[in-house]
Amino acid sequence: MADPIVALSDVRLTLPSRAGPVEILRGIDLVISPGEAIGLVGPSGSGKTTLLMVLAGLEPPSAGTVKVASRDLTGLGEDALAAFRRDNVGIVFQAFHLIPTMTALENVAVPLEFKGERNAFTLAAEQLKRVRLGHRLDHYPGQLSGGEQQRVAIARALATGAQLLLADEPTGNLDQETGAQIVDLLFSVQKEEKATLVLVTHDPALAERCSRVIHMADGRIIGERQPGRTPAETEVLA
Repeated sequence: MADPIVALSDVRLTLPSRAGPVEILRGIDLVISPGEAIGLVGPSGSGKTTLLMVLAGLEPPSAGTVKVASRDLTGLGEDALAAFRRDNVGIVFQAFHLIPTMTALENVAVPLEFKGERNAFTLAAEQLKRVRLGHRLDHYPGQLSGGEQQRVAIARALATGAQLLLADEPTGNLDQETGAQIVDLLFSVQKEEKATLVLVTHDPALAERCSRVIHMADGRIIGERQPGRTPAETEVLA
């Protein structure tokens, strides 16, 4: 059996505030197998996005163990974490986060150049063609629609061959029709790449497309289920 791509043990995150320490994550235990599509759901403020940032090595936990792609992220410095993300993790945000002064091609080529790929622009063009943007290579983000910008973001996330794809409300800034197209594309490339997808969403229909749905509340995982099972088969952990 393949080693898990994600293994979290008693992960906690406490941040300071004027009112005193705030517990954001409260003892997260989570194992994700390679190739799974995980829907992460729960009310606003439940810790979903923070958990995604911990998985990406963008937010160090206050306690616990975070292993991603067989790498223990605990205690790694910023340079090591940046190299880890470059090689292992692709992130798609709700707000796209493209560099406005770079073309679509240049945006996708950036992580490839950081990785030292000599053919960065050729590989970037291939990724953009894959998401049906071969005709937009030289366009800047401001010249692209929201859906097109999100396609560029997906191409960038997958450009370096990352096997863990993290998506935080990827359709949040899109209309319903465009959002549906982006979701279809996201699941399509995830299956093609045999990548693992962790998807934060408030959309129940979108979560139902995942192989496993994990429910969070108040910084904890309170339950999980596999879509298609009856409510009686849902495992409640609280």
